[in-house]
Amino acid sequence: MSAVTGLAFAPTLPVWILVMLGAAGLLALVPAFRAATPGRFWRLLALALLVAWLAGPRLVRQQWRPRPDIALLMLDRSGSMSIRDRTAQVDAARDKILAEAAAVPGLELRVATVPEQGQQGTRLMMATEAALADIPPDQQAGVIALSDGQIADLPSPAAKPPFTAPFHLLLPAQGEETDRRLRLVDAPRYGVVGGTVTLRYVVEDLGPGAKVAEAGVTIRRDGNTVFDGPVPLGHVQSLTLPVTREGPSVVLLDAATKPGEASPINNEQILTINGVRDRLRVLLVSGQPDPGERAWRRLLKSDPAVDLVHFTILRPPDKDDLTPLDQLALIAFPERELFEQKIRNFDLIILDRFVNQGILPSAYLANIADYVRGGGALLLEAGPEFASINSLARTALGDVLPAQPTAVDDPGDFSMSFPPPNADAPPAGQGVFTGAFRPQLTAMGLRDPVTADLPGLDGANASSPVGHWYRLIESKDQHGQALMEGAGWPLLILDRVGQGRVGLLLSDQIWLWARGHDGGGPQAELLRRVAHWLMKEPALEEDRLSAGLDGGQLRVERRSLDAGPPPMVTVTDPTGGTQRRTLDAAAPGLARLALPAPAPGLWRVTDGVRIAYAASDTADPPEWSDLRATATRAAPLIAATNGSARWLAAEGTPGLRLVAADDTAGGPGWIGLRGNGAHVTTGVDLTPLLPGWAALGLLLGCLLIAWKREGR
Repeated sequence: MSAVTGLAFAPTLPVWILVMLGAAGLLALVPAFRAATPGRFWRLLALALLVAWLAGPRLVRQQWRPRPDIALLMLDRSGSMSIRDRTAQVDAARDKILAEAAAVPGLELRVATVPEQGQQGTRLMMATEAALADIPPDQQAGVIALSDGQIADLPSPAAKPPFTAPFHLLLPAQGEETDRRLRLVDAPRYGVVGGTVTLRYVVEDLGPGAKVAEAGVTIRRDGNTVFDGPVPLGHVQSLTLPVTREGPSVVLLDAATKPGEASPINNEQILTINGVRDRLRVLLVSGQPDPGERAWRRLLKSDPAVDLVHFTILRPPDKDDLTPLDQLALIAFPERELFEQKIRNFDLIILDRFVNQGILPSAYLANIADYVRGGGALLLEAGPEFASINSLARTALGDVLPAQPTAVDDPGDFSMSFPPPNADAPPAGQGVFTGAFRPQLTAMGLRDPVTADLPGLDGANASSPVGHWYRLIESKDQHGQALMEGAGWPLLILDRVGQGRVGLLLSDQIWLWARGHDGGGPQAELLRRVAHWLMKEPALEEDRLSAGLDGGQLRVERRSLDAGPPPMVTVTDPTGGTQRRTLDAAAPGLARLALPAPAPGLWRVTDGVRIAYAASDTADPPEWSDLRATATRAAPLIAATNGSARWLAAEGTPGLRLVAADDTAGGPGWIGLRGNGAHVTTGVDLTPLLPGWAALGLLLGCLLIAWKREGR
């Protein structure tokens, strides 16, 4: 508590009236002074007493309490402060500054944190202004920022600083640093399968140091090197990549490390390119009309991503029903165009109960087989015709089919009886089972992602099984994977042939599920998965290792048809650290693992044979684009506020002093904080210097003396 005494006035009349009154009194005294009357000085004294009394002089004694000078200590906790030993330097400097501030009388130090700001970089000014909002301007002593100087929201050099207190920047480094970065200029996230995507990137060197002309760059796609060589610095480079399959593909671009650079983290960029099909081109060729044809057509036409070409063989070419040509609304079957000229334009060919009755020459059937071996997809839905002498198994197409019928005798009438007669036993010697059965998954089907979790077939709800079917084609010479069975016979078989894939459904009654017969079944989902497996969708691969990042966690998934225990995997994080972990069994054929993944960058997972990649983009790209510790960016603000920049690793943590406003830049080993001398008044005592009774007595006394002197 302190006190101060001073003089104050509380005029009874407005000041201008007092001035006019004094001037009028002086004018009235002019004749007296010209005539040198004896009482002239007493009259002047009486006028002065009158004016003084009306001015209300008072003795003021104020009691006040000083207010502390408040400084801010801003701790930069953004992503770029986590590299090297910056965090340790900042923590040590914080502790020393807190101890220094506690030893300075009249100084209060408040600590605030600059958090990570998503996609906005280090918003230090925004955090500082928020912290200063509840500090009165006459108490602001200064701002001390423990930061690398990469401040995204600095005011422009021509703009007025957001505060007047000195700004001191303490940097966790030896001095101005250098850094190399690889920056993506154009990075497409999607590409059409069969097309290409073009990446554009540039490598730059930032900060002081010797400049070089070029730097080595390595580009890998899913672990395979697609480019390795030098590129000129500062010039945008382009790389064109083909999109060969659906699903994500991880591209890693890595520039060679520059000696002495701040960190190699931003030398690496990761891009995930998702391959998508523009439109699926499907050729559906149906044999004789049956209820399944409508189910196929409805399923394929309901998908806007499917371009469907559908033909139904209503009669063989050698049959003549004498219908006049002008009454036919049909077009000729374009067999040469479909199966020779444009066969490779289709992503999938479906043969629905197609029977070889001379409709397609054997050369065209051989073309379909070659189409499969060359990477195409074929799905065959078999009915009784598959067990006849006209079976496709007896053609060149039979070489790519995953099974053969047990009988090739003509079973006679192919028409379906529903429910079939004598349903308890199959007709002997015809190779066509006509009893009621429920399709179910094989042991392999429970593990294969094409069928593993299909509702009604996955065994999860035994009270709601799928509906019955009533016909199945018996088969032999099976190869590939039998995923479904019925009545003890394989029902759905998938196989790889050359570079392509084949599916064989040994029944023509899946349409019963679409109609909801006997409770129905997952017809649409099953056929969708089969079709996408045939077209090589990565998510449906039965033997694969995959990895992905979700919510700060690395999620590893291993699919396998083997019944052994879950395997061990080696996980490599973006910094090169490795760990061995055993996956946890989640379902038949499926094992999973979840690990914390806080570091951005490329994660690698391998089981010794397969390698999976998971790419994590940086949470705040501006924050990681320049990792130098630099005082250059904040130099205009430092100069405008008479602050300073200090290098912690070279100079150590400076001491603190409260100084005058023009000396806050500090000196060797110390920085200055503005001493404001702010205070708050706690009490005021007012004592009138010329009370009314005293003024009246003195005034009358002066006038009386003047009258007596002049009366002599």
